[in-house]
Amino acid sequence: MKIHKIASLLLVSTIIFASCDLLDPKDDNHSTFDRVFVEPTYAEGLLIRAFTYIPTNDYRWDEVATDDAVSNDKLNSFSRMAKGEWSALYDPQNLWDNGNRAILYINEFLGIVDSIPWKPTNLQQNALFIKRLKGEAYALRGMFKYYLLRNHAGPGTSAMLGTPIYNEFLKNVADFSKPRANFTECVNSAYADFTEALKYLPMDYGSIASLSALPAGYSEVTDINNYNTVNGDFSQQRVSARITLALRSRLALLAASPSFNTTNDQTLWQNAANYSAEVINGLGGVAGLDPKGHIFYLSAQVTEANLTSGDKKDLKEILWRRPVYSDNVRERANFPPSLFGTGRTNPTQNLVDAFPMANGYPITDLTNAKYDPTKPYTGRDPRLALYIVTSGSSMKSTVINTGVGGGDNSVDAIQTSTRTGYYLRKLLREEVNANPASLSSQQHFQTHIRNTELYLNYAEAANEAWGPLGMGPNAYSAKDVIAAIRKRAGITQPDNYLLSVTSKEQMRTLIRNERRIELCFEGSRFWDLRRWKEDLAVPAMGVKIDGATFTYFTVENRAYNNNYMHYGPIPDKEVLKFNLEQNKGWK
Repeated sequence: MKIHKIASLLLVSTIIFASCDLLDPKDDNHSTFDRVFVEPTYAEGLLIRAFTYIPTNDYRWDEVATDDAVSNDKLNSFSRMAKGEWSALYDPQNLWDNGNRAILYINEFLGIVDSIPWKPTNLQQNALFIKRLKGEAYALRGMFKYYLLRNHAGPGTSAMLGTPIYNEFLKNVADFSKPRANFTECVNSAYADFTEALKYLPMDYGSIASLSALPAGYSEVTDINNYNTVNGDFSQQRVSARITLALRSRLALLAASPSFNTTNDQTLWQNAANYSAEVINGLGGVAGLDPKGHIFYLSAQVTEANLTSGDKKDLKEILWRRPVYSDNVRERANFPPSLFGTGRTNPTQNLVDAFPMANGYPITDLTNAKYDPTKPYTGRDPRLALYIVTSGSSMKSTVINTGVGGGDNSVDAIQTSTRTGYYLRKLLREEVNANPASLSSQQHFQTHIRNTELYLNYAEAANEAWGPLGMGPNAYSAKDVIAAIRKRAGITQPDNYLLSVTSKEQMRTLIRNERRIELCFEGSRFWDLRRWKEDLAVPAMGVKIDGATFTYFTVENRAYNNNYMHYGPIPDKEVLKFNLEQNKGWK
């Protein structure tokens, strides 16, 4: 009894003395937003969070939603799209959520960047950090606006629509109910972000040896160590002015393309060409095309690109990429089954047929191509053997036979066999051992922007603006660029087929085909077909080989509706929540 009384007194005393704390509780050690104003790493975390939403952080393999590939995974989301499931409720290409999330993180960061003590003990470094980070934020915001337009812009009832424009952090749900701005307003908003970014960013990052080497716009720097701490070698592969110019090139090409440039406004094509040229000129013009750029994923090029060794060397072809890492995921997913892979991504006969002969002529040119249908892989453009495993070719010193008698590698032999008669080679490191008993890895990197893309951007826009030989204010033509790309690929010189191309229409066909080949399996084809307004419903074809007999067959039909599916939908939930206008045709 006495014990119970003592316990009761202790309890009452505890309540009395703690009553102030109970009524007025203190912080519980959880971080609050105010922490960003004392710990810069937390503030930068807002910007880093936006980086995590970049769509090219990994290869998406959405070629299987096009005429370039199929997947042997029957539940693949892009296959389901292509076969008729694409809707405003089911959209594997939805970027609305992540794109707008990234923009809101960036907006919040821009609201505080000037107030963060990035380097309070060194005011010059502090100002340089603000300058660089602000520039990165504006460039990234412009980039996400581009991606939102690419994925979700489309025709409304009376205008070409873009997305709601968010240029400040939104604190209330009601603020999200902005209507969709028109396409041109959205393009101009992204341009404004890129223009603002260019005020703050150096053309490239990298340590300098003297103040005389300071880039333009940094005359306030008086200590070279301050510049190198903020913009030196350590910052390479952060967003630079050159990367910003490349992002602007992409936006300009989208705005000039047939799906959005419905009146074929030539000034839009001229802008796209000139913006691309601005980046290319910094590479040395046509002569600056990397001679090994088309094999950027192979061992020597990946080793050269690895910055972890401490030197500044980087692959000339790669403008922007993620860090080099080591794994075997791509190889285990795409090697043929005889090499312990699951053969996931199968190039189509359509893509194989797009590769010309080594003499440059399309295989459909019966007079000049010298194509032998009984030996369809002989004498072809060397890029075919670099990018695609054809029946009878070798991979990892092993002959891969996809025809009758080829075992597990044959068409549809087992669940992990090819469905088309072809396996993927591009982007894979054949040094990987995918055998679970002796599994090994190799180095890779994810590419955001290749310089070859910018050359192709220029060629497309320059041809539309000035024709095959026109240069505008630049020192080279569309034909000059395509000639350099084809020569690099190993097309026999002189390139007589290219010399025979004289009209804008012929050149357009060739440029689009070169883009298809050069950028295959890098996430370009799905979007190119749509911005060009080309036929989306071309069936994906394959080949069955029995001795010397080649039988071509339809692997998958495409269920796209060309009346409206050149434009993606906006998510149905956004239409319902905020009464947004949906793109025509989508329900």
